[in-house]
Amino acid sequence: MPELLLPLSLPHALAAWNTPGFGEVFKQEAEQLDPSQLPLQQGLSGTSDVADEPFRVMLIGAALDTGTCIRVKAGIFYAGILGGCSCADDPTPLESQPEYCVLWFDIDKTSAATRVSLVADD
Repeated sequence: MPELLLPLSLPHALAAWNTPGFGEVFKQEAEQLDPSQLPLQQGLSGTSDVADEPFRVMLIGAALDTGTCIRVKAGIFYAGILGGCSCADDPTPLESQPEYCVLWFDIDKTSAATRVSLVADD
């Protein structure tokens, strides 16, 4: 899956790097991102569209320092919907269903500019 380059930044996570609080700071800052900045649509597995609901972030394992950036692997818990035909008599309910995907967050160690990409199936 190609990398998704987006104009986002995680300066608080960068500032917390190599501290005991890094994981919590990363989680809090990442959860404040606009979901449209993340490749959640590409990560859907059981639904067709991302639901307009908050998402949760879980840091997976350890963050890795690659020299120029901090590479963080994180699980994203979010919701998706299975859209019907949008007809007036369409009985398909638009109830959200749980979705999960794993993302790489590459945080530049100088600017905190962050690239996000979907992790290919392990």
